[in-house]
Amino acid sequence: MPAAEQAVRIRGRVFPRDGTVLRAGAAQLRGIGQVVLVGSPWAGLLFALALFTGGWRLGVFGLLGTVASTGAGVLLGADRRGMAQGLQGYCGCLTGLALVLRLGASWRTAVLVVLAAAVCAVLSGAVGRLFTPLGLPVLTAPYCLVVSALTVALSKGPVTVGATARVPGFTELGVADAGRALCANIGQIFFLDTWYAGLIVLAGLLVASRTAALAAVAGSAVALVTACAAGLPAASITDGLYGYNAVLCAVALGAVFLTPTVWTAGYAALAAVATVPFAAAWEVFAQSFGTTPFTWPFTVTTWLFLAAGPVLDRPGISFEKAT
Repeated sequence: MPAAEQAVRIRGRVFPRDGTVLRAGAAQLRGIGQVVLVGSPWAGLLFALALFTGGWRLGVFGLLGTVASTGAGVLLGADRRGMAQGLQGYCGCLTGLALVLRLGASWRTAVLVVLAAAVCAVLSGAVGRLFTPLGLPVLTAPYCLVVSALTVALSKGPVTVGATARVPGFTELGVADAGRALCANIGQIFFLDTWYAGLIVLAGLLVASRTAALAAVAGSAVALVTACAAGLPAASITDGLYGYNAVLCAVALGAVFLTPTVWTAGYAALAAVATVPFAAAWEVFAQSFGTTPFTWPFTVTTWLFLAAGPVLDRPGISFEKAT
């Protein structure tokens, strides 16, 4: 499978000649689903429901970004199969969420989301052209590039989220806080920090792929333990700020790009561990520019672990599913 086609191959006609609203809607839902690397419209529907649990602004602007990015892909003549799979929509969805949280809901934000999502469609093609020959997927690089640039440009000062406030030794969490963190790690993929939103996202993953759902739970647990062992602040751990990149890495390496084996599972877990200090370090760096890490730790870590595949002689750790 080409590296740009990140998750599930969709058989059949991409956009049927009758252009039904149902098929177009399914493509948009797949775009939301592809945020977590799954191409199921049912998963996308549950993810959209999770967005609205965080308020109408997240739901509306997430959908707006998805539609704008996909629409720009259509107008620019992007790969139609990729559009049907939602590969033009997921970066737009994340862009809409990030901007409405940063700027608030207004018509100006809506215009900026549409324009930024359209740029994501262009950058998806550019990143794919550069990275596909290397056997590496696009992932969320277009979203990270666009939103990082915008938040730096629009920043009014440093963003402080407590990345530097370590505690001595192991961060201790109560059972309730640990449970919330496990769910929030999954929900924060969509900027959601409530336990029930995380469970809805997990349900969407389960609908699409049991392997992906299991990888997400394992990645969340690994991130929780790693963040506590690193002495990172309890409030940020509980809100899932150090776990969502790990969840995405675990899904990418453990359920999408590599053949599932025992070695692959361990490899994905190691990548999940790596994202936690990476995210904390990136946060310190990003604060000086008035921005946040977004999903850079996930994207860069996944690229590095996939790039290392050819030199590792273990079953499943290869580009077999990415190329």
